[in-house]
Amino acid sequence: MTFKAYAAHAPGQPLQPYEFDPGPLRDDQVQIRVTHCGICHSDLSVIDNSWGNAVYPLVPGHEAVGVIEEIGPRVRGRKPGDVVGLGWFSASCLSCRTCLGGHHNLCAGNESTMLGRPGGFADRVRCQWAWATPLPAGVKPETAGPLFCGGITVFNPIAHYGVRPTDRVGVVGIGGLGHLALQFLSKWGCEVTAFTSSPSKREEALRLGAHEAVTSTDATALGKVAGRFDFILVTVNVPLPWDLYVNALGPNGRLHVVGAVLEPIPVGAFPLIVGQKSVSGSPLGSPSMVATMLDFCARHKIAPVAEHFPMRDVNKALDHLRAGKARYRVVLNA
Repeated sequence: MTFKAYAAHAPGQPLQPYEFDPGPLRDDQVQIRVTHCGICHSDLSVIDNSWGNAVYPLVPGHEAVGVIEEIGPRVRGRKPGDVVGLGWFSASCLSCRTCLGGHHNLCAGNESTMLGRPGGFADRVRCQWAWATPLPAGVKPETAGPLFCGGITVFNPIAHYGVRPTDRVGVVGIGGLGHLALQFLSKWGCEVTAFTSSPSKREEALRLGAHEAVTSTDATALGKVAGRFDFILVTVNVPLPWDLYVNALGPNGRLHVVGAVLEPIPVGAFPLIVGQKSVSGSPLGSPSMVATMLDFCARHKIAPVAEHFPMRDVNKALDHLRAGKARYRVVLNA
């Protein structure tokens, strides 16, 4: 069988039609016919080799949704015809203490969907069965793709760190990740503040569930919220005035980073010690957490705000995202 895809052949180059033979289906794999695939900034980072881990030819895509059409003999709980989604991870060892403890996303043997193997900008993609998560009723395939990266990236720390409905929470950056975090946290019951540098996004943030919007680049505005927050979720990938955000935390507060900020984050020890505050980060979530997130989305009618492009216009879609014009996620339709 030949898979048809779109691949970059060098850093920063436009994607070109690309065909390849995937070889035999592994015993523990499912084969998914892709119907939709989201695009996120991580795709751009890998296409450009900004992280230094790209392998060319590179088929990007790690927010794939589609229909299982073939399964290996060791697959459990999945069958042909199931509508499933696939995110950043496509396999884990399933046998280490980390996996057995339910933290498959932290497995040292993880396989990435688009690093060293072809991703979801294709007519088909494969993965270990555990990472193909069925879509529950109420989650639409055409907009579900971004939930498998942007969605689980922000949902996982909310659940993992026990954010409470009574907490005051801030979300820094109202983009592909942040607009989903606002929806999750507002339905979680929190008092939610959006931090954004774009005045045009203030009203949108309020419609998505924020109770207040603060200009993220205004030191005076940040000073006025000192000591307010139990949890601040950073979704941007640029340096921030970190001391002001740590100062915005109350006692026992946590500053949690999910944006891939490449520069070191300078944080003084004294503010952390005195306020018993924490700084942390996390990568996506386990298959179980993904399923929990999807159920939460179905229950509360949460969905990404997405713009759609046909798969053949993948380069136009990438340029649209690169230019910062996406509101708020981009999805490719097969």
